[in-house]
Amino acid sequence: MAGRRSKLTWFVYVPLASVLLLIVVLLVILATFDWNRLKPTINQRVSASIGRPFAINGDLRVAWAREPSADGLAAWIPWPLFEARDVSIGNPDWAKQPQLAQLDAVRFRLAPLPLLVHRVDIPTLYLIHPRLDLERDAQGRASWDLSLASNGGPSTWSVQLGALGFDRGHIAFDDAVSKTQLQIAVEPLEKAVPYDQIVAEQSSEAREQAGHTVGAAGGKALAKASATTQAQLRDTRANYQFAWQAQGQYQGVPATGQGKIGAVLALQQTDTPFPVQAKVAFGDTRVAFVGTFTDPLHLAALDIRLWFSGSSMAKLYPLTGVTLPDTPPYATEGHLQANLQRGHSYFSYRDFRGRVGGSDLAGDLAYDASAPRPKLSGKVSSQLLRFSDLAPLIGADSAPTRQQRGDATPQPSDKVLPVEPFRTDRWRAMDADVNFSAAHIERDAALPIDALSTRIGMDGGVLHLDPLAFDLAGGQINGHLSLDGSRAPMAGAIRLGARHLKLKQLFPTFDPMRTSFGEINGEVALDARGNSVSDLMGSASGEVKLLMNDGAISKTLLETAGLNVGNIVIGKLFGDKTVKINCAASDLAASNGVFQTRLFVFDTEDAVIHINGSVNFANERLDLDVRPDAKGLRILSLRSPLYVKGTLKNPDVGVQPGPLILRGGGALALGVFAAPVAALLPLVATSKNAPDNACAGVLEQMRSPAKASPAGTPAAKR
Repeated sequence: MAGRRSKLTWFVYVPLASVLLLIVVLLVILATFDWNRLKPTINQRVSASIGRPFAINGDLRVAWAREPSADGLAAWIPWPLFEARDVSIGNPDWAKQPQLAQLDAVRFRLAPLPLLVHRVDIPTLYLIHPRLDLERDAQGRASWDLSLASNGGPSTWSVQLGALGFDRGHIAFDDAVSKTQLQIAVEPLEKAVPYDQIVAEQSSEAREQAGHTVGAAGGKALAKASATTQAQLRDTRANYQFAWQAQGQYQGVPATGQGKIGAVLALQQTDTPFPVQAKVAFGDTRVAFVGTFTDPLHLAALDIRLWFSGSSMAKLYPLTGVTLPDTPPYATEGHLQANLQRGHSYFSYRDFRGRVGGSDLAGDLAYDASAPRPKLSGKVSSQLLRFSDLAPLIGADSAPTRQQRGDATPQPSDKVLPVEPFRTDRWRAMDADVNFSAAHIERDAALPIDALSTRIGMDGGVLHLDPLAFDLAGGQINGHLSLDGSRAPMAGAIRLGARHLKLKQLFPTFDPMRTSFGEINGEVALDARGNSVSDLMGSASGEVKLLMNDGAISKTLLETAGLNVGNIVIGKLFGDKTVKINCAASDLAASNGVFQTRLFVFDTEDAVIHINGSVNFANERLDLDVRPDAKGLRILSLRSPLYVKGTLKNPDVGVQPGPLILRGGGALALGVFAAPVAALLPLVATSKNAPDNACAGVLEQMRSPAKASPAGTPAAKR
């Protein structure tokens, strides 16, 4: 029996002791092994794998220790801690700089047990003082594109990296494609800064910047939005531990920036937020944000509070790729969330508020960057929209403001219509479906518009405002506008109908109009081609109709409304007195930018005023005859017939020389001839709640619906 036990002990304990001895010997070898002997092999194989020179120029060391965070068997097995010092990765031959990356050291722990199943598991990779030189040439070749060598089949090994840690470093970025050169430095903070503290500081600074851009009202508007957007941000206890600074050029424009970030970036744990904060300036555009992002391997789950401010929203296009209109100075704040996936990125800018000029804006926008074209959608509203803030949309703002927002197109001194071209190349870069509404529109020293609503659509470079609706002076203006930016020159079409505009509401500050019960009705149907407002009007073909009954007019009123030619004509005919209008009607036929009068008449208490001739918007020249046909003996106090020549910018209004000789008898005969016009039947077909007037005859000529003629062809004639 004892012999059997001795043999059993021999067969059990001796092999076990041998295995333990082998493990001890192996550990001793690993612990005392000079790992620098492997550097030539490692350098050669890594260089062949990435197609670039790779070198560990310093020591390669390995230390062994148990991993405190591990559990089970992994907690009892020592983990190797690798440290490679003075590591470099070369750039391709075409690059300006010889090195892509240089590091004082690379340090990481390696989990030993996963190696048995061909998995390299590195919980955290630490980069010590990294220095990167990133370049892309004009052909699009990027130095950071590493083409990994393949042996022709799938690898049996996989690599899992949990997190990335780093300390101070430097990044140089030189991109010939985007004309961007940046130098970025990262330094550790003296002490960690709590996330909530940075959020509060950035909010205060952004509101102060908004005040500088759009005035004190802008800062107050953002202050109201701050509580909402701050509450929506991810609640995190992460701290900021590094500060960064950047300077250089972006898209050829001087750029500077600074901010703070965390210390360890989780690559696999998508529930671990990484804090980010930035303040950047591109020319006169300011962008600031604070928040977190997770899943950085896919650049996904961005959750930040975002501020924009600058001289024009159009300047955001090079930065964001989103086509936005030219605007006055603006400032906005909102909550940005994003999911940035390759080929399908999605952004949402929620609960944003801000100021554009003197107007307020609020709403929600979403941007889908999917192929074939990205798309902007959402809703934007304004409680008070100033009419002057819309002027940059068509290039009608002043020269100083155009210069401030970066428009280099000079407006000719002798032209009124804006010549600044529309940026139709940007229209083709994205699609849009945005509903816009304004509760009240204010025009300084002129006519208040009650409301505006439209749906802005963009599809393949074709811009639609459909429907386009105004609430104006107790009436409505409805229609649609389209501009086809996919064609050269651009094709445009506008259809508008004005119904039941109340005169006393249209001119609320004009005393003689307060007792008026008249209305205005009209129709516009025009087609055109051109890449600016001037070109479009200079090629327009179609019809314009307008009918007004029971109103009043004066030189002062027309000056207030900004009608330069009209106030000169009325001033020469009637002086500064207020003239009661029984009926005013116009029917203009447009062909290739020439608007010809088919009917243009004012029926007043003193006379019927006929206007004949044309307005050429192609060269902005006027060629009109104004003939007053007096009623009764009032002819003695009425002025003689006039001519209107010159241009829209500099009209020339004078007295016709021939009719002066026949001022008495000839004018009296014309008054008798105009008697049927003075006896027009009451206008009841299109005007409601209006007294009798002399517009019925005019109405008969204007009853048929307006029809537009194709641009470049003669307008239809009756």
